[in-house]
Amino acid sequence: MSVHWAGVFPAVTTQFRQDQSLDLAATARHLEAVIASGVSGLVVCGSLGENQTLEADEKRQVVANAIKVAAGRVPIVAGVAETSTRAAVRFAHDCAKLGASGFMVMPPMVYKADAGEAAAYFRAVAAATDLPWMLYNNPIGYTVDVPPEKLTEYADIDTLKAIKESSGDPRRVTEIRLALGDRLAVFAGVDDLILESAILGIDGWVAGSGIAFPAENQRIWNLTREGKWDDARKLYRWAAPLMKLDTHPKFVQYIKLLVQEAGLGAEWVREPRKPLAGAERERVLTVIRRGFETRPVA
Repeated sequence: MSVHWAGVFPAVTTQFRQDQSLDLAATARHLEAVIASGVSGLVVCGSLGENQTLEADEKRQVVANAIKVAAGRVPIVAGVAETSTRAAVRFAHDCAKLGASGFMVMPPMVYKADAGEAAAYFRAVAAATDLPWMLYNNPIGYTVDVPPEKLTEYADIDTLKAIKESSGDPRRVTEIRLALGDRLAVFAGVDDLILESAILGIDGWVAGSGIAFPAENQRIWNLTREGKWDDARKLYRWAAPLMKLDTHPKFVQYIKLLVQEAGLGAEWVREPRKPLAGAERERVLTVIRRGFETRPVA
């Protein structure tokens, strides 16, 4: 299935059982709920999908499972997050054979690549298949930054179609447009900057926390497309405390607990992450439960 790089592409969780084993059936149930909200695509095996804690065969199982569940209704974009270029190329090649529609490519994991090394890595992954891909720029989380002036150096890669901009600086949206025009689709990657980014002219949103309230998340996006900013602000103000859970170092645990409270999955994570406990868990639950108590009536 081809990818139209626009709209909401949620980054979905990988569901586990309490013993940390992979739960593909639970993952499938959550994917169905997200698809039903009207999203334009799904990102699996991203950061929120705990890519780096999955075994190689498990990653492929997750991608294959998502393709089966989607059944051609939405494209499946597979996250590429490997510690070596060779492994990244192999994974991209395998996902293409499985039927993935495209990729979201993170920089090399663990090793802090310099600009030249990062460029060589991205180009090698791009050359592995003829599928389109999105460059995931998250210098806060992954130390490697691809600012607009560097991004222009990738403009010759035909399969590069989009950038997920997660630097935390919405000014980058305008800077990318000034540097590259409409060469790339620009996706917001930070939930609680979605309105700031939308008003500057983005094409899409890789949403995180909204997988726990997919209908409202999609509604926020639709309101920005319709230019109904007052309505968008009102709904966003309700969602903002929940969206902020996506900006903490423990965002995976926070969002998985949010998903559990929404009845769409479980909080279990894979080590070295641990489920939340004690005062921290209670604090996050307070935010979550307050959000659902005040949830707007559809």
